Amino acid sequence: MDLPTFWFCVIALFWLGYLFLEGFDFGVGMLLPILGRDETERRVLINTIGPVWDGNEVWLIVAGGATFAAFPGWYASLFSTAYLPFLLLLVVLIGRGVAFEYRGKVDTRRWRRNWDVVIVLASWIAPLVVGLVLAANVFGLPLDANGDRVGGWWTIFSVPSVVGALAVCGFALLHGAIFLALKTEGEIRERARRFALRAGVPLLLPVIALVLIAQFSEGSTWTWVPLVIALVAALVGLGRLLRGREGQAFALQGVALTGVAVTLFGALWPNVIPSTLDPAWSLSIADTASSPYTLTVMTWVAAIGAPAVLVYQGWTYWVFRKRIGTKHIPPVHVPS
Repeated sequence: MDLPTFWFCVIALFWLGYLFLEGFDFGVGMLLPILGRDETERRVLINTIGPVWDGNEVWLIVAGGATFAAFPGWYASLFSTAYLPFLLLLVVLIGRGVAFEYRGKVDTRRWRRNWDVVIVLASWIAPLVVGLVLAANVFGLPLDANGDRVGGWWTIFSVPSVVGALAVCGFALLHGAIFLALKTEGEIRERARRFALRAGVPLLLPVIALVLIAQFSEGSTWTWVPLVIALVAALVGLGRLLRGREGQAFALQGVALTGVAVTLFGALWPNVIPSTLDPAWSLSIADTASSPYTLTVMTWVAAIGAPAVLVYQGWTYWVFRKRIGTKHIPPVHVPS
């Protein structure tokens, strides 16, 4: 495997890590008004991701930074084409982070309710934008021979990209429900478990549609393997959840997501962005990669830095591994 192909796989891994870790963050925010019946329960939901949500967002920064350094042509075409969606993503992520930090600063129902609205809206919008952009990248953008977008920003919308937006949103919602069933206790745990079991299959339908579109349009014979693994893992995960094995269900969600990512990026290879105007204008891995020296330096930096990040994040999850419930939340007087 040459260095450009290696870094293509690494960037796919970064996106996989972001979707898996930030996915349940988004799901918890989306479920805040559904599973949180009162202020104490909503605090339980937020506290499940409180120690980790900001660390999970690092994967998005690393994915963008690695794309800029390893494939400047890919970065330039994608980020210029999807400039407005990425700007929207940045705004909602900032708003979501501010809401987490500020909702407890003033003890009034109106104050908390307003910040909860920001959390919920941002948690819905962010996965929709991420899914839209990633699917548009996989299935192609209207690029000319110079790699520039032809047409307005709305050209990023297509049937596959909209399906991708719904797929990431549905996955995040299911992933968040399973995470809450794993991290909480009492009535919230049962409520999250029931939601995941009842909504699991409908929420997975856009994901299934997305990988099938990718397979039949751009896939190879070998990409059937991760596709089947993804579908089996997702269904088996729901079965394990039915038996109260939340940890196994959560892990199988990761297996399913990995299968989906391998299928999509496998269908994309050897391109980084297909051109919907002319296949000859598609941006390939080889054409957009940085120099061998740059990729070599990046490889050494990643070999040193990546294990440190993984150890730190793993330690964080280990420290905060226990379940929490309403009994762990001290009573707070919330005046109207």
